[in-house]
Formats: sequence, structure tokens, C-alpha cells
Amino acid sequence: MPIRDAYEPGRPCWIDLVTSDPAAARSFYGEMFGWTAEVDSRPEAAGYAQFFHDGHPVAGVGPIFAEGMPPSWTTYIATADADADADAITANGGSIHQPPIDVFDSGRMAVFSSPDGALAGLWQAGRHVGAEFVTEPGGWSWSQLYTRDKEAAVAFYGAVFDWRLREHPDWGEHLALGEDGGEIAGATQMGDEFPSEMPSHWQVTFMVADADAFLERAQELGARPHGPVEDMVMGGRAGSLADPQGASFGILSFANPSW
Repeated sequence: MPIRDAYEPGRPCWIDLVTSDPAAARSFYGEMFGWTAEVDSRPEAAGYAQFFHDGHPVAGVGPIFAEGMPPSWTTYIATADADADADAITANGGSIHQPPIDVFDSGRMAVFSSPDGALAGLWQAGRHVGAEFVTEPGGWSWSQLYTRDKEAAVAFYGAVFDWRLREHPDWGEHLALGEDGGEIAGATQMGDEFPSEMPSHWQVTFMVADADAFLERAQELGARPHGPVEDMVMGGRAGSLADPQGASFGILSFANPSW
């Protein structure tokens, strides 16, 4: 079981969901992934909960906190100094929507958008390092940036987090951490195949045992597919859908996983 106990600065480390109906979301994701949820009862937590897989944190979920904000997943990037990275974000054309704040003794967080408008977060770990259960069925596997300005986005993330755009011989471009780091995320230029009103955004993707079966069951529970499940270049099957409240996410499965 791939349990993580640390993330180096610059690597995506945590995801959470803001939604119009947290209780319904806890039920849906619990059914689909086998997750349990623990709601933080402290008033300051505002109903925030964590999802767990076999006792290991995988993601967070809470109510929408800003008027007009749609249900959505957010990807957080590990940092050793949230305040310094917040300064670097604004210095390189990004915007800070939630300045760095302490989250009890769990860590320090901020929310920002890159110059292309894609929303993401910073997480400076305290007692909470981030997602512990990852890259197996029922865990977060990948985050993909869909952007209206790939060149500007890559330049921004490169300046702030030292991300580099590289080419993989089998499945194309990806973002890597530093000169010698492996792939950490994907970046896709949004074209005419995306609705014109859809902004730049990060999409989270989860590993599942069977993407086709997952999508079928999710529809029975009120989810809406964005299209059929398709074969991937590097093998496996992938698809995307919106949960019953409208938050989008991706799924992928492999018939013969390498791990």
C-alpha cells in the first residue's frame, strides 16, 4: 500500500472539495470509493471533513465559502513557507484569494490563482502532511491543469515552484519538479473542444479498479459523465464526470497495474 508520510516543496500534496451539499458529497464519495468521513466539530472548522481510506487521509470536503463559487475540487501544492510562496505568486502575476492562515496545528494554507485563472492552493505541513493513501484504487492519482494560456501558466509555475515542461516518449508532455524530478502533473492547452465559458482549472483524477464499472455506478447515484471512458496512450482506461452536485473529477484504471 503506497502510504506517503511527506511531500517535498513544489509537489501537489492534498486535494479538497467545496460543495453545495457536503453531507450528500460524503455519501456519494463514500459509496464510490469506500471512504469514511470525519467531520471536524470545532466551530472554527465550519463543517470541514476529511475522507479516509483504511484510516489514512485521502481528501477533504467542506461547504462553499464564497457566493457564486461552483462545487469544485482544489489541488494544493506543498511548500516549506506559505508566506514566501504567496509573495512569489503575486510577484509573478498570480492572485492570492486566501492569504496564508494557520489551520489549527495541522498546517498553514493559502488559496491562489495563476495568471491564466486556474485556482489552486498552498499547504505548509504541520501535523497533517497531506494525502497519505495515493495511486491505488480509491486514492488520488494525478492532477491535470487545463489552461487557456499554457505558455503563461508554465512560465508562472516554473518561476514559483520550479516546474519544468518535459516530453515523455510514450504519452507526451508533463510537468516535472526541478531539473531531475519526475512527472508531478499534466498541462493541457484548452481548445475548441472545451466550452467557451469554461475557465482554466485544475482537475483531480482518482485511481479506480474499473473505470467503466465506476462510471456506470456513479450515474446510478446521480453523477453525470462528460463522455465515454476511453483507452489511454500509455494503457488503461480513463474518463471524467461531474458528481451529483456538479464538481468534476477524472478516473483511470489499469488492467495490469505495474505496482
